[in-house]
Amino acid sequence: MIDTHAHLQFPELLRKIEEIISQSKKAGVSGVVIASSNVSDSKKAVELAEKYSGFLFASIGIHPQKTDPYNKSSITEQIASLKALLTKSQDSIFAIGETGLDFAPAPPVEEDRLLKDQEKLFIEQVKLAQEFKLPLILHARQANDQLIEMLKQISDPNLKGVFHCYSGGKKKISKILEIPGEWYFGFDGNLTYDQGLQTTIRFIPEQRILVETDSPYLSPEPYRGKVNTPATIPIIVKKINEILGKDTSENIFENSIKLFNLKKLSSHNP
Repeated sequence: MIDTHAHLQFPELLRKIEEIISQSKKAGVSGVVIASSNVSDSKKAVELAEKYSGFLFASIGIHPQKTDPYNKSSITEQIASLKALLTKSQDSIFAIGETGLDFAPAPPVEEDRLLKDQEKLFIEQVKLAQEFKLPLILHARQANDQLIEMLKQISDPNLKGVFHCYSGGKKKISKILEIPGEWYFGFDGNLTYDQGLQTTIRFIPEQRILVETDSPYLSPEPYRGKVNTPATIPIIVKKINEILGKDTSENIFENSIKLFNLKKLSSHNP
């Protein structure tokens, strides 16, 4: 099992990283993709991936609304920082993101970026994904239609990625599968209690399903409301198996390997 989206560089997880890694391995997790929200996060993700190579894999990127308290430079300068990081540490970086669009009111720790700035951030990160041949981790909060349209306009058959914490419902599935390239759907702990998601996942091809925790957020039942870690991935897989009425663990594992090119894990037990 692979957690394809966790924020292990966040303070509440970083301070007990050794314990989290140990618990995750004991739970049967064989790898974790560390998603990033800004340049500072991205650098920490790379540091963790280098320190725990073979188990942690960095994704670097800039969230459409997340602020960076350590970096107030322009969008152009921040993108340049990501590119420099890619050039320096390419062996530890397996994706670009999370990036995308967010039209929901920003929480206190974030900022309401103008749409044009969100779009610029996204397009520039797509260019990085194209240049370095990496998948995208897509954030689409109340913005699925707009993000789908932008990807259709880009129309790159070599582009691929995952709609993180998929929230588009049944109606968006076919639209996403029609986007040029290869696109997946990420499911998190809220699948264990969200009836809408439980209905939606039945309509998604099994070869396009990924599991993720979004740690430290979105803990599944029975841990809802508590700090989440990758060790809860088996709960999400079990719920998917219950919903679909079959064992999906091997296919979901292989989906993760394929999208993020984690060949070194392909011989592990899923």
